[in-house]
Amino acid sequence: MEYFITNLDRIAAATLRHLEICAISLAFAIVIGIVLGIIAAKLRSLAFVILGSVSLIYTIPTLAMFGLMIPILGLGTVPAITAIVLYSLLPVVQNTYSGIVNVTEETLDAARGIGMSPAQMLFRVELPLATVVLSAGIRTAVVNAVGMSTLASLIGAGGLGDLVFRGISTVSLSVVMAGSIPIVTIAVLADISLRALEKRLERRLGQSRTQLAT
Repeated sequence: MEYFITNLDRIAAATLRHLEICAISLAFAIVIGIVLGIIAAKLRSLAFVILGSVSLIYTIPTLAMFGLMIPILGLGTVPAITAIVLYSLLPVVQNTYSGIVNVTEETLDAARGIGMSPAQMLFRVELPLATVVLSAGIRTAVVNAVGMSTLASLIGAGGLGDLVFRGISTVSLSVVMAGSIPIVTIAVLADISLRALEKRLERRLGQSRTQLAT
């Protein structure tokens, strides 16, 4: 507690930096992942390539992923964010794809019956019905990003990882805990919040299906 109190400014700055890396990485990963998931669902000939590629990226060990970024992009924030984005794609792409392809044909027929175009069906029927599955993928990506952002400090991106690894190198439990506790707190709060959001979306989805059926 003494270390926390005397170094509160440093810990707060590292936490904000950690959150910044996570937020930027996740913004890119979610947008790119949803687009790739839609393409895979609509162009089944590309589904194997897209899903296979993001699955292959996900199998690369986290430290190796950061290491691969160094000769390509050097050190700092850009390679760290790039690595986190690539590693976060799989759950978003996979769940977007699964959510869309699992929309029942009866639902699609009902949408066509009221005169919806393919674009309207995608944005007003398929994506809304896929939100529960998609939100689960986003939750996985968020938790992964929080953990990966810790390792981003190894290539000069900063964040709470600086405290963790500084504490390990100096064998200081206080410094390690000063970095670890905020990381765990962020991950747990993000998981709880997104799980609550999933439940709300699931309830709304049930209501939407009832309305569409009637």
